[in-house]
Amino acid sequence: MLTSFHSRAQAEFHPAPSIEPPEATKLAVSSSLPTDAGCIGAFVGADEGVKDPHFDRAFLKAAGFEGKAGQTLVIPRTDGPPFVVVGVGARAQLDAGKLRDAAAAFARASGKQTHLALKLPDTGTVPADVAAQALTEGVLLARYRYRPYKRKSEQEPPLETLTLVAGSGNTAEVELGMARGGIHARATAFARDLSNAPATLLTAARMAEVAESLAKQCGLEVEVFDGEALARLGCGGLLGVNAGSAEPPRMIKLTYTPKGQPVGRVSLVGKGIMFDSGGLGLKPNDLVHATMKGDMGGAGAILAAMTALKSLGCKTQVTAYLMCTDNMPSGTAMKLGDVLTVRGGKTVEVINTDAEGRLVMSDGLVLATEQTPRPDAIVDIATLTGACQRALGVLSAGVIGNDQALVEQVKGSGERTGDTVWQLPLDRRLRQELESEVADMKNVGGDNAGAITAALFLEEFVDGLPWAHIDMAGTARAERDNAWRSKGATGYGTRLLIDFLMGFAPTRASRH
Repeated sequence: MLTSFHSRAQAEFHPAPSIEPPEATKLAVSSSLPTDAGCIGAFVGADEGVKDPHFDRAFLKAAGFEGKAGQTLVIPRTDGPPFVVVGVGARAQLDAGKLRDAAAAFARASGKQTHLALKLPDTGTVPADVAAQALTEGVLLARYRYRPYKRKSEQEPPLETLTLVAGSGNTAEVELGMARGGIHARATAFARDLSNAPATLLTAARMAEVAESLAKQCGLEVEVFDGEALARLGCGGLLGVNAGSAEPPRMIKLTYTPKGQPVGRVSLVGKGIMFDSGGLGLKPNDLVHATMKGDMGGAGAILAAMTALKSLGCKTQVTAYLMCTDNMPSGTAMKLGDVLTVRGGKTVEVINTDAEGRLVMSDGLVLATEQTPRPDAIVDIATLTGACQRALGVLSAGVIGNDQALVEQVKGSGERTGDTVWQLPLDRRLRQELESEVADMKNVGGDNAGAITAALFLEEFVDGLPWAHIDMAGTARAERDNAWRSKGATGYGTRLLIDFLMGFAPTRASRH
C-alpha cells in the first residue's frame, strides 16, 4: 500500500508503470540469415583476413575500418538489410568480456531496428555456449532503456527478435548459451527498472508487493515483515533509520530451495534504502539527491537474481534479506548521538545519519546467522560508501571478506559476468576507529579508509561465518552509455550473484 498522501496523489494522477521483469525478446539460433532481419552484425578482428561474401578487407580499409575493439562501420545495401561490422581487436585476445562489449557496440550502431541478426564469429578458445551467452547479454543490455514516463512517440521501440547465426555443428551449445544469456539479461533489466523507478512510487511496501507477486512463478517463498514484526524481532537498525520517514519499513525474506539435496546454503543481505536524503545529515547537493532513488540497488540486484534461479536450475539453497526503508529528515528522525540496539543486542552510537546502510544491514546479517541450519556463507551487497567509489571508480565494486576462498568465488563471478570487483583489505587494525564511549560501537570511523571501516562494522554481525561484502556504490549507475551499461541504473551485481550462486561451493571454513 502507498501510505502517505503524497504517494497516494502520485499514484492517482501519475499511475505507476508495472514493476516486473520486462517482456523477453524472442531469441533464436539459425544456420542462415533470417529474412526479417532489419540489421545484420558481423565481427572482424584487427589481425585477420575477411571471408564474408559481402565485403572484404580492402573495402573495410578504404572506409577507415581497422578492426579495433569496439569500432563499428554500417554498410548499407540495396538488396537487403545493412551490415554492421564490429571490430574485436586481436583475435588471440578474444574472451567473453570482449564479445559482450562487441555485441553491445553492434546493438548501439543498429539504431532502432527491432529485428537483429548477429553472425557468431570464430570464438577461438571461448566455448560456444559461453560466447552465445555473452553476445546475447551484450545486445539485450545495450538496448535497455527506462522509458515508462515518456510519451509513446518518444520511446525507443523494444527489440523484438535476436537471432544468432551459427554453424550447424554447435547449434545445441549456442542455444543453451543464448537461453542462459537471455535469462541473465532479463534479470539485469529488472534490477535496472527497480533502481530507475521513482522513489515516491517504489516504496518499501511496494517493493514487498513486487516480490510477493513474483514468488510463485519464480519458485520463491516470501515473508514480509512490517514495522510491528520488525519491532518484535528487535531490528533496531532498520527501525532507527526508518524513524524519520512517512513510509513504513519492510524486511523482505526470500527463500529459494532447489530440488534434491542442495550443494550448499547461502544467505544474501541487501541494502534497500528506497531513497536516501542523508537523514538529518542531509546530502550536499541536488545532483546527488537525484540519484538516491537507486540506493536500493543491492536489494534490487538480489531480488532480480533470485527470479532467475528456478529457470537456471540452481542447486544452491538461498535465503535473502532485503532491508527496505527510506532515510528521511523529520521531527521523528534519528539524531546524531542516538544509540540503536540492533538484532542480537549490540548497541550502536549514531555519529552520521548518512551512514544508514550498515545500520539496516546489521539486522539482516544477524538474522542470517540465526538460520537453522546455518548458512555456508553470507554475502551482502550494498551501495555503501562514497569512499569505495573514490578509490575504485565506476567500473569495479569493492569486495572485502573474512574467508579468502569465498572472496575468490565472488571475484571469479565478477570476471565472468563483467560485474567486476577489486579486493580491499579487511584491516582489523582500523577496528579501533569504531569504538564508542557510550555504546558497543559507532556507525562510522575516521575520515580515511571509509570502505574498510564500513566493512569492519558489518563483520561484527556475521558471527564468524564465511562472509563477503560487496560495496557497489560506484558501479550502480552509469552517467552515459558505456558498452552494455546503459545510462542510468546498471543493474550491477545481478549477473554476478546469479553466476556465484550457480557455481557456489562451500569453503573449507564453512565446513567446520
